[in-house]
Amino acid sequence: MPVQATEAQPYLAALRQWVSQRRADLSDVDSAILRLTPAEQTAITTDLTVALTFWKAINDRLTLLETTFDGGRVGPKEAERLSTLIHGRLDSNTTEHLSLPASGSLAVSLPEACRLLDSLTRTLQARASLAPGALEATQRITVLRAGAERVRDQVPLVPAGPERDAAAERLARLDRRVADLVERARRGADVGGIIGPLEIDLAMLERDLIVAAAERANAAQDRADTRQLVEELDARAEAIRSLERQCIAAVTPAPHLAIPNVRALGPVPQAAAELAGYRQRLDRVSRALDLAHETYAAALAERDEVVGLAGAVGAMLEAQLEAQLAAHRPAEAVRDDIDALRARLESVLAETPMPTVRARALAAAYQSYVEAVTRQPSRPGRAHP
Repeated sequence: MPVQATEAQPYLAALRQWVSQRRADLSDVDSAILRLTPAEQTAITTDLTVALTFWKAINDRLTLLETTFDGGRVGPKEAERLSTLIHGRLDSNTTEHLSLPASGSLAVSLPEACRLLDSLTRTLQARASLAPGALEATQRITVLRAGAERVRDQVPLVPAGPERDAAAERLARLDRRVADLVERARRGADVGGIIGPLEIDLAMLERDLIVAAAERANAAQDRADTRQLVEELDARAEAIRSLERQCIAAVTPAPHLAIPNVRALGPVPQAAAELAGYRQRLDRVSRALDLAHETYAAALAERDEVVGLAGAVGAMLEAQLEAQLAAHRPAEAVRDDIDALRARLESVLAETPMPTVRARALAAAYQSYVEAVTRQPSRPGRAHP
């Protein structure tokens, strides 16, 4: 849905404030890392780099949003662009892939990236022994419970099966740990050592669910693209079969190549591993279709070339023959030879299918004879005394 100017203005202002706050949080984490041991620094630096990559992608998208908003000058097209920039993939405006350890490339929307950066920032703050804002345990517990609710909203989005069951079981364990933490805090116990690991585990679960959702969306798009490719290859194959029939009817000897049946590969698979193998087979089918297309088109082009050569030689003959025949004796014999060659060539060109080898040989002979009888005779040089 298009984003109206009255909605975009407060949204962009809040997003700008959020981006600034996250950058400050990550700077605090960066400073805190310097106080850790080298081994701890190595373990946390990778995640900090990922968080900074997300922050930069979000900040770049915010710049595009503010440029499109242009101080409130938003027409229908700009409103649609704002919506596309908010809900479109972030990796479309950066040369870097957004990535997480052991997850490969990741394409997410702006809201998903913001939630992921929140999760990563909380994890980094906990690992660097920083509190997300005030140090009071109650505030950290509030953030934990909010994170658990976000995860609870994402679990039903996972397709039914072992993956959803595993996510629900992880969430149930975290719920029990949060409930125990709340009860301990209510009794006045020191929960500072419990909150950090729980924050990390909850953030990891939320991250895993967002990554899995993005991967499912990418897989669905790959399957849709593959189905579209199958339709295109099937249409190409049918057109090449028509070209094959034309070639067999037009020339002899005609090439004979097997044109693959795309539908014989079966339906597009659902699993990612099977889909990759299916795409490889489609690539081989595409190359086979390219070869068949080039071969049949070249055979028809050769026929057209021979016909065009015969026509060009005939046109040259009509333009020059009458003026040149006077130089040959007897002229009637030359005319008879040319008429015989042309009649024979026209007879071969009229055959269906046309014998290409004979036609090309006769056209070459016809051309050579015409060039010979229409060539200007050489003048003898003057003798020197």
